[in-house]
Amino acid sequence: MHAREVLASSGHHRGAARDKLIDLLAAQDCALSALEIEDTLRRDGSVARASVYRALDLLHDHELVTRLELGDGVARYEPADPTGRHHHHHLICEQCGQLVPFDDPGLERSIHNLSRRLGFVINEHEVTLRGNCADCS
Repeated sequence: MHAREVLASSGHHRGAARDKLIDLLAAQDCALSALEIEDTLRRDGSVARASVYRALDLLHDHELVTRLELGDGVARYEPADPTGRHHHHHLICEQCGQLVPFDDPGLERSIHNLSRRLGFVINEHEVTLRGNCADCS
């Protein structure tokens, strides 16, 4: 896995908690909060909160995870795609907090066309749409 290779080449030794966290994030469709990660890893065995935060900070420092700040005071994390080909945005329910990933090729084309028209090189972008999910509507 890419994350393990990057960390090993940077001189970091493998750790059980970090490996479990990497596997958990790789299996997700979308971002998880540190608390959600901790709760999930604790169900599979004892993982200390400090280990979760240290691992997330290390992965973020090496650009292996993306930290999402969606305006609700909770940072969420998802694996960064080393190829840059997989990219998605988020819908967030303002009632229940449900986070839904979505991708839209038309939106990506519009962003690309906008950057060309304005002469602005966009290095990265994130679109977050807020509203109410079907259950909360």
